[in-house]
Amino acid sequence: MPTETTAMPGRRETKRRQTRLALITAALRLADERGADRVTAEEISAAAGVSPRTFFNYFATKEDALVGDPQEGFDEPRLPPGPLLEALPAALAPGLEQIQRDRDLWLLRMRVIGANPHLLPLLIAAAAATEQRLAQIIAERDGLPEGHPYPPIAASVANAATRVAVCRWADGRDDRPLIEHVREAFAILSSI
Repeated sequence: MPTETTAMPGRRETKRRQTRLALITAALRLADERGADRVTAEEISAAAGVSPRTFFNYFATKEDALVGDPQEGFDEPRLPPGPLLEALPAALAPGLEQIQRDRDLWLLRMRVIGANPHLLPLLIAAAAATEQRLAQIIAERDGLPEGHPYPPIAASVANAATRVAVCRWADGRDDRPLIEHVREAFAILSSI
């Protein structure tokens, strides 16, 4: 999970992020070892060195800790002017670089979700929320009215291209950085 943003967080926010990251890491490691159904919130809390009450201050369920919010810790993308298929990779670059830095944790999350298909609906819901927000950002940037079809279509296509790029990056057959996979995916889109 991302742990930084470009703004310097205060001590309390830094501690909050560290605790959240420790809980996510503990949850994923335990689920990877035993299976998600064989891990409790209490065990996750103990592995992270916090109380169960602290766990529930951060997450409603252990599944929430396993899936997390894929965009947490990222600054909202700022789309520069110009063609959207060029602007999107540039806007997503800081978040993609953070994912690259946190590669082991992201790969662990992908492995846990792959081995525990009941987690997929939570991941899909998080991705849908991210896609909706991206559609709003596109609409605002381009001055389009609510309900215009362009922003949700563009966000959906961008989400699909990014998802394919992340899967290609994660499979380990190509050691290029994630941002290069994403740029390649968007270049393919622009050639269609």
